[in-house]
Amino acid sequence: MQIISNDEHGLLSDAQIELVESILVHAAMEEDVEEPSELSVTFLTNDEIQAINREWRGKDAATDVISFAFDEMGEDEMDFMLDEDEPRLLGDLLISVERCREQAADYGHSFERELGFLAIHGFLHLLGYDHMTPEEEAEMTARQEQVLAHFELKRGEV
Repeated sequence: MQIISNDEHGLLSDAQIELVESILVHAAMEEDVEEPSELSVTFLTNDEIQAINREWRGKDAATDVISFAFDEMGEDEMDFMLDEDEPRLLGDLLISVERCREQAADYGHSFERELGFLAIHGFLHLLGYDHMTPEEEAEMTARQEQVLAHFELKRGEV
């Protein structure tokens, strides 16, 4: 899977970006995501994600992660068709690095664990997972924890 990472403010180290990419590639393999596939991950400030949240979701507040799945776009927004050999466009993940740091401190675990959690959480939303019912939440939580455990990113460990 091809991942296009964008950290134009230099909010993360190269190692942290590589961790996010490794988590997403591993999750794609675990979920049998068809190849070739592509997604973008953009690392933002609270102000930037709040503006996007306000514009696209009608919520005037900073949030931790927003997922825009390509498959959810309306037909009038899809103004081109992909050739057979072009990657499947999964969508865009937007992660607030500031919110990630705040939540890591609040939950008492490492920044990397929270960053990994936000990445896998958003990615699973791109694949159609949700947490609107207790059953959906249990399934999504189990998938997230399975991926994070592979990278030894545990809750409550700083």
